[in-house]
Amino acid sequence: MEALFLIVRGKGLWLSVGLLVLFLSWESMVPFFGFFQHKLTKRTIHGVRNLLLGALNAVLISLVFVAAWLWVAEFAYQKQFGLLYWIGPPEWVHAFGAIALFDFWTYWWHRMNHEIPFLWRFHRVHHSDPLMDVTTANRFHIGEIFFSSLFRIPLILLFGAQLWHLAVYELLLFPVVQFHHANIGLPNGLDRILRCLIVTPAMHKVHHSDFPTETNSNYTSLFSLWDRLFGSFRLRANVHSVHFGLEGYDQADRQTLVGLLKTPVDD
Repeated sequence: MEALFLIVRGKGLWLSVGLLVLFLSWESMVPFFGFFQHKLTKRTIHGVRNLLLGALNAVLISLVFVAAWLWVAEFAYQKQFGLLYWIGPPEWVHAFGAIALFDFWTYWWHRMNHEIPFLWRFHRVHHSDPLMDVTTANRFHIGEIFFSSLFRIPLILLFGAQLWHLAVYELLLFPVVQFHHANIGLPNGLDRILRCLIVTPAMHKVHHSDFPTETNSNYTSLFSLWDRLFGSFRLRANVHSVHFGLEGYDQADRQTLVGLLKTPVDD
């Protein structure tokens, strides 16, 4: 189980790096918003800052949580404990069910980060980016990653998930998250088709709007059906009119790495 998890996770890392290069190139050639045109230094500082946050979070997960996830998944397997073991579906159904349950949880976790003031203090680091691009997919406060990783421990047990299920879920999730954060646009017809299944750039640009009604919508990260099922799906006819960021967080000192790390306690 551990070996398969590490193999899938490793492939996911290389896929994410490859897609980062792809989307950075796409953004450079055909940007949806022109806020980085002829501003290479500004774009580099913005991107490096966001990627440093992502690297910090990756170190936290590797050093603190992967071993705990492995242990609880192995315990669930040995004891045949958890929802999917109790139902006893075929292995492929078990895997698909685990992926669906992880994404269902991700939707509600994201929604709680908007609706619970304590969690919002950390999550607003992600939403305070006034220049959303593919690197924003890495811009999360280490406190948010700590709590989300901590909650995964009982969830793996309760779901009866194997750890390679989580790795496959992340292998599907991370490319889609990079895709819908990227500063790109799709033809309306293609975006409409894709958002029947996954989150698209048009959907997620609305979520990063500084207009609160739009900020508090489109919570899902992978499969778009959760927003439709739970009444949080929202679109804007003219996505080019969306303004990113949060009121009061555009100041230069709040956009530094130190400023981002201080955001939860900086009112």
